[in-house]
Amino acid sequence: MLLAHPAVLRELVARYESLCTAAQGLVLAPEMQRRLDDVTYTLCVTTGTRDLDHALASARARLAATAAATVAAPDVRVSATPLAPAVVAPTG
Repeated sequence: MLLAHPAVLRELVARYESLCTAAQGLVLAPEMQRRLDDVTYTLCVTTGTRDLDHALASARARLAATAAATVAAPDVRVSATPLAPAVVAPTG
């Protein structure tokens, strides 16, 4: 199964929570309901689930695991110097 990038999951969970907070206690306008339905569907698809509660649990578990792995990972330095392009000699 393909796994969504943690940044995508983080953004989807944040968008869902933001929409729920904005909609609390209100009758949802059709546009707001559509946005909430869209993010709910996308969360389910990206986590391979069919239920919002399972999707949120799966996304949060993956984010927690990613955060734990990042903390445990050694410090890796990447050179800012770009690599030179390969030179290919003509043949023939």
